[in-house]
Order: sequence, then structure tokens, then C-alpha cells
Amino acid sequence: MPTIGTNRLPSLGRLLEVNSSFLASTIAGWRGTAAFHPVAKQPRRLLELYDFEACPYCRLVREAMSEMDLDALVRPCPKNGKRFRPDVRRLGGKLQFPFLVDPNTGQTLYESADIIEYLARTYEAPATGTRGPRRSLRVLTAQAAGAVRLPRGLRARPSHKPKQPLELYSFESSPFSRLTREVLCELEIPYRLRNMAKAVWPDMGPPWVRTRLFPDTPVAGRNRKRLLELTGRLQVPYLLDPNTGESMFESDRIAAYLESTYT
Repeated sequence: MPTIGTNRLPSLGRLLEVNSSFLASTIAGWRGTAAFHPVAKQPRRLLELYDFEACPYCRLVREAMSEMDLDALVRPCPKNGKRFRPDVRRLGGKLQFPFLVDPNTGQTLYESADIIEYLARTYEAPATGTRGPRRSLRVLTAQAAGAVRLPRGLRARPSHKPKQPLELYSFESSPFSRLTREVLCELEIPYRLRNMAKAVWPDMGPPWVRTRLFPDTPVAGRNRKRLLELTGRLQVPYLLDPNTGESMFESDRIAAYLESTYT
């Protein structure tokens, strides 16, 4: 099958990819969309997350980080990957995902519920649904959402490692951002994830809602303000590559760029 996002992908194939990504977000209840209750304290140094896009337990952590307005240096660890998987075993003693390293405290953690509770406790944000029936439901829907997108974001493909991590503006439930994260994961390309979940109600829904109904509402959200200042737009995904100086919107264009530059 042609590669996601390249010019070789038929328009019907692209449509199927986008629709299935929307379906995945819907199944997961669009968790990771809103950051109405962000952390009270931002980490001084970037959190480090070892995960892979297709893992349902990794998805739960990414959803929580998006809702808490926490950024991370993501080191993708798809199956058969050799770039960062050995680091997880070396640092934590076993090959299990997600795996979080907090350079601010020296803490390392496995287990999605433990990670979410640790982040909420350490950086002062609410955390709900990490145990009991709600946890079970979230795991089930995360598994179902991941199944819709398989095999995307699951297995490693050959690539060249960039000298510096890339930078991605995204939020977890964004269907188009997911298409970009899947490619980054498969190619084992590390990136600084700048979460920009929606911080106020007028931002919920497609962009035209804000433009038409709430044009005077100030932009809220740490990374949303940052992206607007940087580009004049509020759109995800947005990728910056410090190795080449390239920057771009649009998931299909980003995927084509990653394929041509790092494979």
C-alpha cells in the first residue's frame, strides 16, 4: 500500500485514512481535546516519554498530558524498533510501555495509571478515571480506537535518525495530528511534543466555530498563544525541523516531508 501522506497515495486512500482517524477519536470519546484544568506548575525541563502510537495504554498517558497541558520529549518505540527500546530496558529494567522519565525529579515510571497520577500529583492537576470502572472503560475504548488505526503507528520502518529532535504542535485527539504522529513513530523520529489542547469553550469544535461565533474571544492556552505568535494561525499539526530549517502545516505534506528526508 502506498505510504501515508505522499503523492503516491490515491485520494480515496487519503480519505479512508482521515475518516478512520476521525473514527478513532470518536471511539475514544475525544479525550485529549480540552485543557480546561491545566497543571498549576510547569516542569522546568521537558518530560521524556517512551511510547508508541498504537499502544492503548500509551494513548491514555498522551490524553492526560494533553488535558494537563504538559509537553514532552517523545522517543517513539514501535515494535521491532532498535533506536530507543534498548534505553527503556536499560533505564527501567524491562521492556514495557509507556515509560516516563522525569528529569526534574529523577523519577521513572511504568504503568499508565501510575504515570497519570504521578503527573497530576507532582504538577498539580486533577486526575480522574485512573482506577476502577472508569479506568476499565477508558482502556476498552483506547483499545478499540487503536484497532481502527492498525497497523499504523505499530511497527518500525527503516529511517535516518535526525541529529536534533523535531518539534510538533499537536493535541492527542486531533485526527490530522494522529496521522503525523504515526509516521514519526514508525520512523522512530524523536520530537518535542507541544500540546495545544483547547483551553476555552469557544475553541471546541472545528475552527469555523470560533471564527464565526466567537471572533472576539481571546486566544487562551500556553502553546496556542505560542503557535499564533509564531505562524499567525491556530492549526495542527504544525511541524518544525531544526535540522533543515523546514516548517509546515498539513498532515499529508508533513508525512511526505518526513518520508523524503528521513527514509
